[in-house]
Amino acid sequence: MNVNERLFAFIKNSPSMFHAIDTMKKELATHGFILLDETKPWKLEAGKDYMVTRNHSSIIAFRMPQTDDYHYQIVASHSDSPCFLVKPHAELACEGFIKLNVEVYGGTLLSTWFDRPLSLAGRLLVKEDGKIISKYVNVDQDLLIIPNLAIHMNREANQGVRIAAQNDILPLYAMGEHTDLLACVAQAAGVEKDAIVTHELYVYPRAQGTLLGDGGAWIGCPKLDNLQSAFSSLQALLQAHHPGHVSMLCCFDNEEIGSGSRQGADGCFLADVMVRIDAAYEKTPAQQAAIRARSFFVSCDNAHAFHPNYPQKADPNHHVYLNKGVVIKHSARKAYTSDAFSAALFRTLCEQADVPVQDFVNHNEIIGGGTLGAISSSHVSIPSIDIGLAQLAMHSAYEIGGAKDTAYMIAALSAFFSHDIILSKDGEGAIHPCPNH
Repeated sequence: MNVNERLFAFIKNSPSMFHAIDTMKKELATHGFILLDETKPWKLEAGKDYMVTRNHSSIIAFRMPQTDDYHYQIVASHSDSPCFLVKPHAELACEGFIKLNVEVYGGTLLSTWFDRPLSLAGRLLVKEDGKIISKYVNVDQDLLIIPNLAIHMNREANQGVRIAAQNDILPLYAMGEHTDLLACVAQAAGVEKDAIVTHELYVYPRAQGTLLGDGGAWIGCPKLDNLQSAFSSLQALLQAHHPGHVSMLCCFDNEEIGSGSRQGADGCFLADVMVRIDAAYEKTPAQQAAIRARSFFVSCDNAHAFHPNYPQKADPNHHVYLNKGVVIKHSARKAYTSDAFSAALFRTLCEQADVPVQDFVNHNEIIGGGTLGAISSSHVSIPSIDIGLAQLAMHSAYEIGGAKDTAYMIAALSAFFSHDIILSKDGEGAIHPCPNH
């Protein structure tokens, strides 16, 4: 398969954040990464590859250096996407229909979820052998629909109508007065309904990834934000490494709702893992501080492409285009972590890898969203940059990207992992290739 077909397969296998992390974990395992348990002591060995999950929805994978004079080179993305969370008591009967009571998760573009096949995925917490364990579930069928109100009953629909989240976006699930959602998801998960204690289910769009445009210039797919970055960073980690540093992939949950969870970038997951790695080399607190000061963090999350129907929404001198390569994101208010130094280093790295680079800034009157980079740096202070790939329709149920761009990102991040970024002092650095390259 080519890179876009592999991306589409990755996203199809990742209908929830739990499935995304499980998909990554399985691919890492096939390449020899050893699964660690956070609840147990770790015995880490130089030159070996490891991974650890938290909440089944975040993962950190790392390749141990072959020297004790090391630093960290980290790429971070996120596993979640805007959608709807099914409430605990979800079924609502209404005049022969059963609807599901759902809650908006993240900054969802609500209008895009109407009139398209949807389904449910997530995890069930079940009783098994005296324990409570997680079981992933994907109801792999066109199960739900949110029908629009006909234009005849809403003549102002094309003039812009407020969408009421408590009423207008509730998916239709079944006909009749009584149904059994737990029985449906239990069957899909292969468990007994009576074993289910509770659930964490998300509505997801069933549309598949495809090439669009004349000559297949674009890709269309759900969850490009941010599974395109998660996929790219995973492929890069599997392809490249330098023995002089810890090559690390982080994929955090809950970025779309502010990262404020134990498995999010605003938690201690990254710091906890770094402490354990440093302990394997018996580093003192002072040595750990020095290691962090000479490390480098790449926050990888997509960027807004120039929209030809809304040119006034882009900054006049910073149009970012599909198929034009990696985007470095800049912000005066530090919503993005890029500064002149980190941008210069990463741009140089991309030039050496023959990867085109673009610069994004927000229009002065349109404040864009933040990323996990700035949030993570408040816990682990490391020189950092925010990058991404250009896309249209961000936070839609179906998003648009460039057909060339995933390969550009993989190449850029592979170069990042296969080179040593040496920060000799504050504001000075050099890039050293791997001896085997």
